[in-house]
Amino acid sequence: MSVPFKIVIPARHSSSRLPGKPLLDIAGKPMVLRVLDRAVQAGADEVWVATDHSGIAEVVEAAGGKVILTSADHPSGTDRLAEVATQLGWADDTLVVNVQGDEPLIPPQLIADAAAALAADPAAAIATACHPLESVDEFFNPNVVKVVMGADGRALYFSRAPIPWARDAFAADRSTLPAGLPAFRHIGLYAYRAGFLKRYSTLAASPLEQWEALEQLRAMAHGFPIQVMVLDHAPPAGVDTADDLERVRRVFDLT
Repeated sequence: MSVPFKIVIPARHSSSRLPGKPLLDIAGKPMVLRVLDRAVQAGADEVWVATDHSGIAEVVEAAGGKVILTSADHPSGTDRLAEVATQLGWADDTLVVNVQGDEPLIPPQLIADAAAALAADPAAAIATACHPLESVDEFFNPNVVKVVMGADGRALYFSRAPIPWARDAFAADRSTLPAGLPAFRHIGLYAYRAGFLKRYSTLAASPLEQWEALEQLRAMAHGFPIQVMVLDHAPPAGVDTADDLERVRRVFDLT
C-alpha cells in the first residue's frame, strides 16, 4: 500500500566539476528535467524543484513543473529542503524525499520505497538506503561511505572507514572480504519527516560529522533515528563528472 509523500529535487547551478550541471543536455532535455521525469513517476503527491538559479527555474516552469526559489547560502541540501518545507507550510508529519538533481537514472520505485521505509518506522526522522559491498577495494575506499545497522534496521554509524572491521580475518588476509561480513555501502537517497527538517538547521554540527564530512552524523549525534533499507544491488550512479555525463547520455541514446 502506497503512502502519501512529497519530493523535492535540489538543483544548484554552481558545481566545481560540472558548472551548470542541471541544465546540461541529455538526449534533448536538460538534466533537471530528466530527474523530474523520474520523480513524477514515483507517485508522490507533489514534486518540487528547489533552486537558487533563475535559469533553472525558468526551464522547469516551461516544462510544467513546480519550482521554488531558495537561498543560495545553504550549506547543505538538507538545509535547502528545510527552507522548502517551511515556505510551503508542510505539516511536521509530512514525508519528504530528497531526490538529487544529478540522478537522471534513479528508479522511481526506489523513491517510493524510501518514503514507505520512513512511514513504517514512526519514530525515525530519516530513512535512507544501502546495498551489500562485494569489492574489497570499495570497502577500503574512503570515498565509499559504509553503514552498519542494528537488529531494528536503524543505522548505528556511517563512516568512510572500513566498517565493520573483521579483526581476525583481516589480520590474516585483507585481499578479499570475509564470507558473511555485513559490509554495506550507503546510498545517498533520503526521506525525511518535515518536522525534523525544520529542526535540522538549529542542531549544532557534531565533531563526528566534521571529521567524517558526513552530514547525516549530525542527526545521529542529536539522537534522531535513521532507518536504513537494504537493496539487493546499487542503483544507477548519478552524474558527478564529465565521464558520468557521457555514460548517462549513452543510456538515453539506447532507449
